[in-house]
Formats: sequence, C-alpha cells, structure tokens
Amino acid sequence: MFLLTLTAVNPRVARSEPPPETFPAPVLSAPQARAYAEVLKMRPDAARAQLRAAPPTAPGTLLVQDCLSITELLVSQDASRYQATVEAQDQRLKALEKAAAPGALPAYARAEIRLHQAAAQVVFGHEVQGAWNLRQSYQQMQQVVRQYPQYLPARKTLGMMQFFIGSLPESYRWFLKLLGLPGSVEAGLHNLRLAATQANDFQLEARLILALLEETYYKKPDAALGLVETLYRQQPDNLLISYLLISQHKKQHHTDAALTAYRTRPTGPDYLSLPYLHHMAADLLLYQGQYAASLRANQQFLQQYRGQHYRKDAAFKLYLAAWLGGDAGAAEQYRRQIGSGGRTVLEEDNYAQRFFEDKLPLSKLLTRARLQIDGGYYRPALLTLNSFRPSAATPLRDRLEEPYRRARAWHLLGRPDSARLFYAQTIARAGSAPYYFAPQSALQLGYLYQAEGQRNTAKVYFQKALAYPRHEYKNSTDTKAKLALKELE
Repeated sequence: MFLLTLTAVNPRVARSEPPPETFPAPVLSAPQARAYAEVLKMRPDAARAQLRAAPPTAPGTLLVQDCLSITELLVSQDASRYQATVEAQDQRLKALEKAAAPGALPAYARAEIRLHQAAAQVVFGHEVQGAWNLRQSYQQMQQVVRQYPQYLPARKTLGMMQFFIGSLPESYRWFLKLLGLPGSVEAGLHNLRLAATQANDFQLEARLILALLEETYYKKPDAALGLVETLYRQQPDNLLISYLLISQHKKQHHTDAALTAYRTRPTGPDYLSLPYLHHMAADLLLYQGQYAASLRANQQFLQQYRGQHYRKDAAFKLYLAAWLGGDAGAAEQYRRQIGSGGRTVLEEDNYAQRFFEDKLPLSKLLTRARLQIDGGYYRPALLTLNSFRPSAATPLRDRLEEPYRRARAWHLLGRPDSARLFYAQTIARAGSAPYYFAPQSALQLGYLYQAEGQRNTAKVYFQKALAYPRHEYKNSTDTKAKLALKELE
C-alpha cells in the first residue's frame, strides 16, 4: 500500500533512465488487478472474492493478499490482529522463497511484503524487528531495481523510501544510516516520477504519493487537489480517494468542501471502518463553531478506534469544544483525559500532552482565531484578533500567538507585506521561548522570500527555522525547512 511501504535505492541506479524494454513487463493477472483495485477502495470482501479466481500461491496473489491484510491492520489499529497478520506474512514469504520463481514480480513481492511487515512491527511497538525487516526490504528492493531497472513498481517504492530517508531530520537519520539506509530526496523524486508517469500496475499509487509529497513539502496544493478531485469523479465508490479528498480540502482550509466530501463519502458494510474520518470531521465542525456536533464526532471516533495514536489530540479537541461551548465541567474531564491514555509519537498528540502538562490556560479569543484560520475564515479571524487586549499579566505564549495568527491570516489572504510584518514581530518577541510560533514564522518568511526570488534572504530564514532547539512541531518544521534549502542549492 502506498501509504505504508518505504524502501530505498542506490542514488546512481535511481537516477539512471531505464534502458529500452526487451522483455514483457510482469503484470498482475486480471483477477489480481481487480482485487488490488478493491483493496484501494477499502472493500476487503470484494477483494477476497476476486482473489478466489487467482492461483493461491502465485506471487501476484500473495502480494495482493498482503496488501489487504496490512491495510486492514493499519486502518483498524487493532493490536489483537497484529500477531496473526505477522504470522501470515511469514507464511507468504516462505511460499515465495519455496517457489523460487524468477522474474521481477516475485522479487518485488518478497521485498514489498517484508516492508509491510516492518511497518506493522514499528507501528505496534516492535521497533528492533521492524528496523531489521526494513533493512532486509531495502536490500532486496535495491536488487530488484538493479536486476530489473524497467520494473516501475520497484521504482515507486524505492523512490518513496529514498525521499523519506533523505528528508528526515538528523535526529532520526543516524539510525537509518547505521542500518545502511542512505537517503536522497533527488533520487527519490526521480524514481517516483518515473513510476507516476508511465503505465504500470501501481501507477495510481505513485501518482498519489508524488502529488501528496509535492503538496506537503513543495507548496503545490492545486496539483494535489486537482488530481484527487479527478480521481474522485472517476471513482466515487473509492473510500481511499474520498478520504484523500476530505484531507486535501481540510489541509487547504476548505472547510465547507471538506465537510461535503465527508458527508457524501461511500459507506456501508462493504467498506472498512475508517474511524479517523470522524476525527477529521470533528476538527472541521470545531472550525465552524459547531461545538456539540464536534463533540459527537470525536466521541464516535474514540468509540470506534482501537489504536493509541490521536487519542490525546481527540481529548484536546473534546476539551476545546466543551470549553468554547461553555461547559466547564465537561471541559475539565476532557482535559484530564489527555493525560490518561494514548501515545505522543505524533506531533498532534505531543502538542496536546504539552498543553496538559503546562497547565497554562488558553485564551478563548486566540483559540477562536486559530480555529477560524484553520477553517479558512480569515477575515472573521482578524476581527476576533482585534478584540485581543494584552496586558502586563498576559503570558508570553499569548503575546507570541497574537501576531503569529495575524500573520497567518494575512498570508492566506494573499497579503504578503502584512504577513511579513507580523511574522517578523513574532520572531523579535520570541527569543528562545519553546513555542512553535517563531520557528513557523521563520519558515513562512522563507517561503515568502523564496516565492519573490530573494534566495539569500529565504535561506537565512529557513536556516533560522532549523536553529530553534525545541518546540511542538520541530520534526515537521525542520523537514520542510531542510527540503526548501535543498531547492535553493
């Protein structure tokens, strides 16, 4: 699955163009391809029905079976399914080794299943085993590319891993280097573009990966949203595409469109349950000030979700909905819930935990403005901010947040001069304060100057964003600043 698999390739091999094809490209059979299409639609029973028409031990069948099983595990986050999933992966790998069939597809299937196993192990807390399997998958996939350079699915997976390893902050990269997993952003993008622009069994994955990476790290939101909207029109019954449509609208502050996509998504017993959709909807409703509806959506998420990620974030959003809705008693219960469960691997959960531990009350005005900006309601947010009156007793966090929120509103309204003024004000006030407002201001100033062609000034601000030692969103901020600097080299 494109959201799960990671690996890498030798940069020299990755950059070379595939030679002219002199053999038939290995492809999935018709039943296997139809089954895989159902996996992407998140319809497991339909996928299994298609696989019954395929040879049970064929490499393509084993690969698609594993794509289905890892999708079910990681979507459900159900720890009770973990052991059976890993054991089934071991059996598929043994079957592939026993058959010892030649060709690109069997070799690719072995490396891809090994990678799926690594993903499962890391997600469910077995990091050492996961790291070892990641290394094995990397080496195997590297060999696939060397032996079958024309086989584009391998380029897709290798390119994705190459990009992610190359873009990781230094605090993570040392471990992957220790395992012998070097990264290269340039080689990764090159591989992904090859797989995204030429026909192959997994071209849709490659197109989506490339679009999402470029949207997140290279400021190309229109291309990503356009692709997802086109795919949605072509496949309105595809739950994965619907999820991506909701996510892209949400990231781009299109709250009304995101909620429409959420409410019209395909549903029913044929589809996997995807509780995270309700968590996204809760945010969207919070942006609109629909606090009771937001509470219900997050409660539904927590009732259905079996994983440990996003629990603290959900409790924090429940707190905000109750607090802004005027129910102080419920708000305090949700605040305590932040500290009682879940993990802090994700930045959203880490932010919620820091709020819980700091015990510093939030400003209702600034919180409303933040939510309005997140929702795309920029001018109402500026009106809200006009009511903010700091005093000598106002915490430093709030005195930093106010100009930062103004900067974000003006930036998103297409007023860069006003945005620059307030970003700079945020940085000047911040000093070494451990909040994300100053590093994010530096990152955004870098983007603004980069867009205007002022490369040297942009570099200064991207480097400044990297220099802040500790804040809630350091990993993502550092990754974006690092990639922006690479673009300016």
